[in-house]
Amino acid sequence: MVLQSSLKNCLQLSCILRTPKAGFRSTASGGLIIQSVSNDVYQNLAVEDWIHDHMNLENRQVLFLWRNSPAVVIGRHQNPWQECNLRLMRQKNIKLARRRSGGGTVYHDLGNINLTFFTTRKKYERMENLKLVVKALKALRPQLDVHVTDRYDILLDRQYKISGTAAKLGRAAAYHHCTLLCNADKFVLSSVLKSPYKGLKSNATPSVPASVRNLFEEDPSLTCEMLLDAIAEEYATQHQIDHRITLINPADETVFPGISKKTKELQTWEWVYGKTPKFSVSTCFNMVYKDSVLDVKVDIDVKHGRIEVCNIDLPEQWLPPALCSELVKSLTGSRFSPDETTTLAATLLRVCPHDDELHSRWNLLCENMVTLM
Repeated sequence: MVLQSSLKNCLQLSCILRTPKAGFRSTASGGLIIQSVSNDVYQNLAVEDWIHDHMNLENRQVLFLWRNSPAVVIGRHQNPWQECNLRLMRQKNIKLARRRSGGGTVYHDLGNINLTFFTTRKKYERMENLKLVVKALKALRPQLDVHVTDRYDILLDRQYKISGTAAKLGRAAAYHHCTLLCNADKFVLSSVLKSPYKGLKSNATPSVPASVRNLFEEDPSLTCEMLLDAIAEEYATQHQIDHRITLINPADETVFPGISKKTKELQTWEWVYGKTPKFSVSTCFNMVYKDSVLDVKVDIDVKHGRIEVCNIDLPEQWLPPALCSELVKSLTGSRFSPDETTTLAATLLRVCPHDDELHSRWNLLCENMVTLM
Protein backbone atom coordinates (compact mmCIF):
# COMPACT_ATOMS: atom_id res chain seq x y z
CA MET A 1 0.00 0.00 0.00
CA VAL A 2 1.42 3.37 -1.00
CA LEU A 3 1.54 6.09 1.67
CA GLN A 4 1.03 9.46 0.01
CA SER A 5 1.88 12.47 2.17
CA SER A 6 3.50 14.94 -0.23
CA LEU A 7 2.84 18.68 -0.11
CA LYS A 8 0.94 18.40 -3.40
CA ASN A 9 -1.34 15.73 -1.93
CA CYS A 10 -1.95 17.70 1.28
CA LEU A 11 -2.91 20.78 -0.75
CA GLN A 12 -5.25 18.66 -2.86
CA LEU A 13 -6.81 17.11 0.23
CA SER A 14 -7.27 20.57 1.73
CA CYS A 15 -9.07 21.72 -1.42
CA ILE A 16 -11.34 18.67 -1.41
CA LEU A 17 -12.26 18.96 2.27
CA ARG A 18 -12.72 22.73 2.33
CA THR A 19 -14.94 22.86 -0.79
CA PRO A 20 -17.60 20.23 -0.06
CA LYS A 21 -19.75 21.24 -3.05
CA ALA A 22 -16.92 21.01 -5.56
CA GLY A 23 -16.87 17.26 -5.92
CA PHE A 24 -13.85 14.95 -5.86
CA ARG A 25 -11.29 16.07 -8.44
CA SER A 26 -8.65 13.36 -8.08
CA THR A 27 -7.83 9.90 -9.33
CA ALA A 28 -9.63 8.50 -6.27
CA SER A 29 -12.98 9.64 -7.65
CA GLY A 30 -15.04 7.05 -5.80
CA GLY A 31 -13.42 7.12 -2.40
CA LEU A 32 -10.62 8.21 -0.15
CA ILE A 33 -8.43 6.39 2.38
CA ILE A 34 -6.86 8.58 5.05
CA GLN A 35 -4.70 7.78 8.05
CA SER A 36 -3.97 10.00 11.05
CA VAL A 37 -0.36 10.73 11.98
CA SER A 38 -1.54 11.54 15.52
CA ASN A 39 -2.07 9.11 18.39
CA ASP A 40 -4.15 11.61 20.40
CA VAL A 41 -7.66 10.28 21.01
CA TYR A 42 -9.28 13.73 21.13
CA GLN A 43 -7.71 14.84 17.86
CA ASN A 44 -8.76 11.66 16.08
CA LEU A 45 -12.33 11.81 17.36
CA ALA A 46 -12.44 15.45 16.26
CA VAL A 47 -11.51 14.39 12.71
CA GLU A 48 -14.52 12.07 12.68
CA ASP A 49 -16.78 14.94 13.72
CA TRP A 50 -15.23 17.30 11.19
CA ILE A 51 -15.64 14.97 8.22
CA HIS A 52 -19.21 14.10 9.27
CA ASP A 53 -20.13 17.78 9.59
CA HIS A 54 -18.25 19.30 6.64
CA MET A 55 -17.47 16.85 3.86
CA ASN A 56 -19.86 16.16 1.01
CA LEU A 57 -20.16 12.37 0.86
CA GLU A 58 -22.73 12.22 -1.93
CA ASN A 59 -20.33 10.91 -4.58
CA ARG A 60 -17.65 9.31 -2.44
CA GLN A 61 -16.93 7.19 0.60
CA VAL A 62 -14.10 7.67 3.07
CA LEU A 63 -12.15 5.19 5.19
CA PHE A 64 -10.34 6.75 8.15
CA LEU A 65 -7.56 4.72 9.84
CA TRP A 66 -6.27 5.76 13.28
CA ARG A 67 -4.57 4.53 16.45
CA ASN A 68 -4.46 6.04 19.92
CA SER A 69 -2.13 6.14 22.89
CA PRO A 70 -3.74 4.55 25.99
CA ALA A 71 -7.30 5.81 26.42
CA VAL A 72 -10.75 4.62 27.41
CA VAL A 73 -13.50 5.75 25.06
CA ILE A 74 -17.13 5.66 26.19
CA GLY A 75 -20.28 5.97 24.13
CA ARG A 76 -22.25 9.19 24.04
CA HIS A 77 -24.91 7.98 26.48
CA GLN A 78 -22.68 6.13 28.95
CA ASN A 79 -21.65 6.67 32.57
CA PRO A 80 -17.85 6.64 33.09
CA TRP A 81 -18.16 5.71 36.79
CA GLN A 82 -20.26 2.71 35.75
CA GLU A 83 -18.00 1.70 32.88
CA CYS A 84 -14.41 2.04 34.06
CA ASN A 85 -11.96 2.37 36.90
CA LEU A 86 -11.33 6.11 36.94
CA ARG A 87 -8.95 5.92 39.91
CA LEU A 88 -6.69 3.44 38.13
CA MET A 89 -6.84 5.47 34.93
CA ARG A 90 -5.68 8.58 36.80
CA GLN A 91 -2.80 6.60 38.31
CA LYS A 92 -1.73 5.25 34.91
CA ASN A 93 -2.37 8.54 33.09
CA ILE A 94 -4.88 6.88 30.76
CA LYS A 95 -7.16 9.39 29.06
CA LEU A 96 -10.95 9.25 29.13
CA ALA A 97 -12.90 10.36 26.06
CA ARG A 98 -16.60 10.41 25.16
CA ARG A 99 -17.54 9.69 21.55
CA ARG A 100 -20.40 11.36 19.72
CA SER A 101 -21.62 7.93 18.65
CA GLY A 102 -23.49 5.40 20.77
CA GLY A 103 -22.31 1.93 21.68
CA GLY A 104 -20.20 0.60 24.51
CA THR A 105 -16.89 1.35 26.18
CA VAL A 106 -13.57 0.33 24.60
CA TYR A 107 -9.92 0.49 25.60
CA HIS A 108 -7.48 1.91 23.06
CA ASP A 109 -3.72 1.69 22.88
CA LEU A 110 -1.24 1.41 20.03
CA GLY A 111 -2.01 -2.30 19.73
CA ASN A 112 -5.60 -1.47 18.78
CA ILE A 113 -6.68 -0.32 15.30
CA ASN A 114 -9.61 2.03 14.71
CA LEU A 115 -11.51 2.15 11.43
CA THR A 116 -14.17 4.70 10.48
CA PHE A 117 -16.33 4.21 7.38
CA PHE A 118 -18.01 7.43 6.15
CA THR A 119 -20.94 7.39 3.73
CA THR A 120 -24.21 9.16 3.13
CA ARG A 121 -26.96 7.98 5.45
CA LYS A 122 -28.64 6.21 2.53
CA LYS A 123 -25.52 4.17 1.77
CA TYR A 124 -24.73 3.36 5.40
CA GLU A 125 -24.24 -0.40 5.87
CA ARG A 126 -22.19 -1.55 8.83
CA MET A 127 -22.52 -5.27 8.05
CA GLU A 128 -20.85 -4.78 4.67
CA ASN A 129 -18.04 -2.84 6.31
CA LEU A 130 -17.39 -5.62 8.80
CA LYS A 131 -17.48 -8.24 6.07
CA LEU A 132 -14.85 -6.17 4.27
CA VAL A 133 -12.63 -6.32 7.38
CA VAL A 134 -13.12 -10.08 7.66
CA LYS A 135 -12.31 -10.56 3.99
CA ALA A 136 -9.12 -8.55 4.41
CA LEU A 137 -8.08 -10.62 7.43
CA LYS A 138 -8.67 -13.90 5.62
CA ALA A 139 -6.78 -12.67 2.57
CA LEU A 140 -3.86 -11.87 4.85
CA ARG A 141 -4.08 -15.09 6.89
CA PRO A 142 -6.50 -17.65 5.35
CA GLN A 143 -6.28 -19.89 8.43
CA LEU A 144 -7.93 -17.28 10.69
CA ASP A 145 -11.40 -18.30 11.90
CA VAL A 146 -13.13 -14.91 11.93
CA HIS A 147 -16.76 -14.01 11.31
CA VAL A 148 -19.29 -11.23 11.91
CA THR A 149 -22.11 -11.76 14.40
CA ASP A 150 -25.67 -10.44 14.36
CA ARG A 151 -24.56 -7.96 17.04
CA TYR A 152 -22.02 -6.50 14.59
CA ASP A 153 -19.03 -7.87 16.46
CA ILE A 154 -16.18 -9.77 14.83
CA LEU A 155 -15.33 -13.00 16.63
CA LEU A 156 -12.15 -15.05 16.51
CA ASP A 157 -12.48 -18.82 16.87
CA ARG A 158 -16.24 -18.39 17.42
CA GLN A 159 -15.79 -17.08 20.96
CA TYR A 160 -13.29 -14.20 21.29
CA LYS A 161 -14.30 -10.68 20.43
CA ILE A 162 -11.67 -8.87 18.39
CA SER A 163 -13.83 -5.99 17.17
CA GLY A 164 -16.62 -3.86 18.60
CA THR A 165 -18.71 -1.39 16.65
CA ALA A 166 -20.64 1.87 16.99
CA ALA A 167 -22.17 4.45 14.67
CA LYS A 168 -23.50 7.96 14.23
CA LEU A 169 -26.34 8.58 11.81
CA GLY A 170 -26.83 12.21 10.84
CA ARG A 171 -29.49 13.75 8.63
CA ALA A 172 -27.43 13.35 5.47
CA ALA A 173 -24.11 11.80 6.50
CA ALA A 174 -23.25 8.77 8.62
CA TYR A 175 -20.26 6.94 9.94
CA HIS A 176 -19.64 3.51 11.34
CA HIS A 177 -16.49 2.93 13.36
CA CYS A 178 -15.03 -0.24 14.78
CA THR A 179 -11.96 -1.46 16.61
CA LEU A 180 -9.63 -4.31 15.81
CA LEU A 181 -7.46 -5.91 18.51
CA CYS A 182 -4.00 -6.68 17.19
CA ASN A 183 -1.66 -6.55 20.18
CA ALA A 184 -3.35 -4.47 22.88
CA ASP A 185 -2.37 -4.75 26.55
CA LYS A 186 -5.11 -7.10 27.75
CA PHE A 187 -4.13 -6.80 31.41
CA VAL A 188 -4.61 -3.03 31.35
CA LEU A 189 -7.73 -3.44 29.22
CA SER A 190 -9.43 -5.74 31.72
CA SER A 191 -8.29 -3.64 34.68
CA VAL A 192 -9.55 -0.28 33.51
CA LEU A 193 -12.83 -1.61 32.09
CA LYS A 194 -13.92 -2.91 35.50
CA SER A 195 -15.77 -0.39 37.65
CA PRO A 196 -14.93 -0.48 41.39
CA TYR A 197 -17.73 1.90 42.35
CA LYS A 198 -20.47 0.43 44.54
CA GLY A 199 -24.13 1.30 44.91
CA LEU A 200 -24.40 3.13 41.60
CA LYS A 201 -27.78 3.24 39.84
CA SER A 202 -28.06 4.66 36.35
CA ASN A 203 -30.17 4.49 33.20
CA ALA A 204 -27.07 5.02 31.08
CA THR A 205 -26.34 2.53 28.30
CA PRO A 206 -24.31 -0.33 29.84
CA SER A 207 -21.55 -2.15 28.00
CA VAL A 208 -21.89 -5.87 27.37
CA PRO A 209 -18.86 -7.79 28.76
CA ALA A 210 -17.08 -10.14 26.37
CA SER A 211 -14.02 -12.37 26.22
CA VAL A 212 -11.40 -10.74 24.02
CA ARG A 213 -8.29 -11.92 22.24
CA ASN A 214 -5.54 -10.27 20.21
CA LEU A 215 -4.92 -11.39 16.65
CA PHE A 216 -1.23 -11.42 17.63
CA GLU A 217 -2.00 -14.26 20.06
CA GLU A 218 -3.33 -16.30 17.16
CA ASP A 219 -0.48 -15.39 14.82
CA PRO A 220 2.56 -13.58 16.31
CA SER A 221 3.73 -12.56 12.84
CA LEU A 222 0.82 -10.11 12.49
CA THR A 223 1.40 -6.41 13.11
CA CYS A 224 -0.89 -3.40 13.17
CA GLU A 225 0.78 -2.05 10.05
CA MET A 226 0.07 -5.29 8.16
CA LEU A 227 -3.56 -5.24 9.22
CA LEU A 228 -4.02 -1.58 8.27
CA ASP A 229 -2.51 -2.19 4.84
CA ALA A 230 -4.65 -5.28 4.23
CA ILE A 231 -7.87 -3.48 5.16
CA ALA A 232 -6.97 -0.42 3.10
CA GLU A 233 -6.15 -2.63 0.11
CA GLU A 234 -9.44 -4.50 0.37
CA TYR A 235 -11.31 -1.21 0.69
CA ALA A 236 -9.54 0.14 -2.40
CA THR A 237 -10.33 -3.02 -4.36
CA GLN A 238 -14.02 -3.01 -3.46
CA HIS A 239 -14.43 0.69 -4.26
CA GLN A 240 -12.19 0.54 -7.34
CA ILE A 241 -9.90 3.34 -6.23
CA ASP A 242 -6.14 3.83 -6.13
CA HIS A 243 -4.28 1.71 -3.60
CA ARG A 244 -2.94 4.61 -1.57
CA ILE A 245 -3.30 5.98 1.95
CA THR A 246 -3.27 9.74 2.44
CA LEU A 247 -1.64 10.77 5.71
CA ILE A 248 -3.36 13.60 7.59
CA ASN A 249 -2.46 15.75 10.56
CA PRO A 250 -5.64 16.23 12.63
CA ALA A 251 -4.23 19.45 14.10
CA ASP A 252 -3.85 21.11 10.69
CA GLU A 253 -6.26 24.04 10.51
CA THR A 254 -5.44 24.62 6.83
CA VAL A 255 -6.92 21.22 5.97
CA PHE A 256 -9.56 21.09 8.71
CA PRO A 257 -10.69 24.64 9.53
CA GLY A 258 -12.09 24.78 13.06
CA ILE A 259 -10.63 21.41 14.08
CA SER A 260 -8.86 22.85 17.16
CA LYS A 261 -12.17 24.00 18.59
CA LYS A 262 -13.69 20.56 18.09
CA THR A 263 -10.69 18.92 19.76
CA LYS A 264 -10.89 21.23 22.78
CA GLU A 265 -14.64 20.59 23.17
CA LEU A 266 -14.01 16.83 23.36
CA GLN A 267 -11.51 17.38 26.20
CA THR A 268 -13.75 19.52 28.40
CA TRP A 269 -15.05 18.24 31.71
CA GLU A 270 -18.53 19.33 30.62
CA TRP A 271 -18.44 16.93 27.66
CA VAL A 272 -16.52 13.98 29.13
CA TYR A 273 -18.30 13.90 32.51
CA GLY A 274 -21.09 16.47 32.32
CA LYS A 275 -22.92 14.60 29.54
CA THR A 276 -23.38 11.57 31.81
CA PRO A 277 -27.08 10.69 32.25
CA LYS A 278 -28.43 11.34 35.74
CA PHE A 279 -27.41 8.70 38.29
CA SER A 280 -27.35 8.03 42.01
CA VAL A 281 -24.91 6.51 44.48
CA SER A 282 -26.21 4.81 47.60
CA THR A 283 -23.46 3.08 49.53
CA CYS A 284 -21.84 2.42 52.89
CA PHE A 285 -18.20 2.42 53.81
CA ASN A 286 -16.24 1.60 56.96
CA MET A 287 -13.85 4.06 58.53
CA VAL A 288 -11.23 2.73 60.89
CA TYR A 289 -10.42 5.35 63.50
CA LYS A 290 -8.11 4.46 66.37
CA ASP A 291 -9.62 1.24 67.77
CA SER A 292 -13.10 1.72 66.31
CA VAL A 293 -14.77 0.78 63.03
CA LEU A 294 -17.42 3.28 62.01
CA ASP A 295 -20.18 2.72 59.45
CA VAL A 296 -21.00 5.67 57.22
CA LYS A 297 -23.94 5.75 54.80
CA VAL A 298 -23.87 8.08 51.82
CA ASP A 299 -26.61 8.91 49.32
CA ILE A 300 -25.80 11.15 46.36
CA ASP A 301 -27.77 12.17 43.27
CA VAL A 302 -25.70 13.39 40.32
CA LYS A 303 -27.04 15.34 37.35
CA HIS A 304 -24.90 16.69 34.49
CA GLY A 305 -21.89 15.42 36.45
CA ARG A 306 -22.69 17.65 39.44
CA ILE A 307 -23.95 16.66 42.87
CA GLU A 308 -27.63 17.55 43.08
CA VAL A 309 -28.48 15.94 46.44
CA CYS A 310 -26.06 14.72 49.13
CA ASN A 311 -26.74 13.01 52.46
CA ILE A 312 -24.03 11.72 54.81
CA ASP A 313 -25.14 9.61 57.77
CA LEU A 314 -22.37 9.63 60.41
CA PRO A 315 -22.31 8.16 63.93
CA GLU A 316 -23.81 10.68 66.31
CA GLN A 317 -21.40 13.33 67.60
CA TRP A 318 -18.45 11.92 65.67
CA LEU A 319 -18.20 15.29 63.95
CA PRO A 320 -19.91 18.56 64.96
CA PRO A 321 -23.28 18.55 63.14
CA ALA A 322 -22.67 22.06 61.83
CA LEU A 323 -19.39 21.01 60.19
CA CYS A 324 -20.94 17.98 58.53
CA SER A 325 -23.84 20.13 57.32
CA GLU A 326 -21.36 22.61 55.85
CA LEU A 327 -19.66 19.80 53.94
CA VAL A 328 -22.99 18.63 52.50
CA LYS A 329 -23.88 22.20 51.59
CA SER A 330 -20.53 22.75 49.85
CA LEU A 331 -20.74 19.48 47.92
CA THR A 332 -24.22 20.24 46.61
CA GLY A 333 -23.80 21.82 43.19
CA SER A 334 -20.12 20.87 42.91
CA ARG A 335 -18.63 18.47 40.36
CA PHE A 336 -18.67 14.79 41.26
CA SER A 337 -14.90 14.90 41.12
CA PRO A 338 -12.13 13.87 43.53
CA ASP A 339 -10.12 17.01 42.79
CA GLU A 340 -13.02 19.37 43.46
CA THR A 341 -14.09 17.51 46.60
CA THR A 342 -10.52 17.53 47.94
CA THR A 343 -10.29 21.29 47.35
CA LEU A 344 -13.64 21.92 49.06
CA ALA A 345 -12.65 19.79 52.06
CA ALA A 346 -9.32 21.60 52.42
CA THR A 347 -11.05 24.98 52.28
CA LEU A 348 -13.57 24.02 54.97
CA LEU A 349 -10.82 22.57 57.16
CA ARG A 350 -9.02 25.93 57.21
CA VAL A 351 -12.05 27.70 58.71
CA CYS A 352 -13.05 25.07 61.27
CA PRO A 353 -11.74 25.22 64.86
CA HIS A 354 -8.12 24.12 65.23
CA ASP A 355 -8.31 20.79 66.99
CA ASP A 356 -6.00 17.93 66.05
CA GLU A 357 -8.52 15.18 66.65
CA LEU A 358 -11.26 17.07 64.81
CA HIS A 359 -8.93 17.62 61.85
CA SER A 360 -7.93 13.96 61.85
CA ARG A 361 -11.57 12.84 61.78
CA TRP A 362 -12.41 15.37 59.09
CA ASN A 363 -9.55 14.22 56.86
CA LEU A 364 -10.57 10.59 57.27
CA LEU A 365 -14.17 11.33 56.23
CA CYS A 366 -13.11 13.39 53.22
CA GLU A 367 -10.59 10.79 52.05
CA ASN A 368 -13.36 8.19 52.05
CA MET A 369 -15.76 10.51 50.23
CA VAL A 370 -13.17 11.01 47.51
CA THR A 371 -12.92 7.24 46.95
CA LEU A 372 -16.57 7.28 45.81
CA MET A 373 -15.55 9.39 42.83
